[in-house]
Amino acid sequence: MPGYKLAIDGPAGSGKSTISALIAKKLGWTHIDTGAMYRAVTLKAIELAIDLGDEKSYQFLETTYIHYDQNKIYIDDRDVTEAIRDDRVTQNVSLVSSFPYVRKKMVELQKNAAKNGNIVMDGRDIGTVVLPKADLKIFLTANVEERAKRRFKEHVKKGSNPKIDQVIEDIVLRDQKDSTRKESPLRQAEDAIILDTTHLTIDEVVEKIIELTDKRRNSHGV
Repeated sequence: MPGYKLAIDGPAGSGKSTISALIAKKLGWTHIDTGAMYRAVTLKAIELAIDLGDEKSYQFLETTYIHYDQNKIYIDDRDVTEAIRDDRVTQNVSLVSSFPYVRKKMVELQKNAAKNGNIVMDGRDIGTVVLPKADLKIFLTANVEERAKRRFKEHVKKGSNPKIDQVIEDIVLRDQKDSTRKESPLRQAEDAIILDTTHLTIDEVVEKIIELTDKRRNSHGV
């Protein structure tokens, strides 16, 4: 797999997608947001009005191309970057992404997308499943209150006004679902570097990861 592979994992609200996108932009690399890909599957499932709890209903993925390109997510040729942030998608994406068949199809796409070039890929199972041989693995985390605050700000920015207690409850529930699912649960890879972002700004995290990347690349002559 020619090129440098940077894997960034972490729970909901840890800032992995925003930080990964900024790192890719600064380095001129390709960013792949795998969480957005699972949201796209969820969006299409909702649009098709399938039984979301029936794994066999996701056979539409055999003829659906979901891909992430230039910070935008597509279902076939349709840009669904905004649509995948719908509340219905958020509420159901953990269920959809728990099915082995769905994960198998998405992991195939993700591995293929990372074959060539310098890649920054973020998600929940990148360092453990998708890119187990990544050149550098980062596991981002932050306390629940801080992650909830970040999600709260995102909601407000979009025009909604949720209660912070509800956002905290949603984050805790998402953590529980992601870390206990049978297929590719959220967990830190043994060789990943943990970065607690609770008291760090986005720019500070970006610079720290770029510093770690440069150090690793220099030590390996990449």
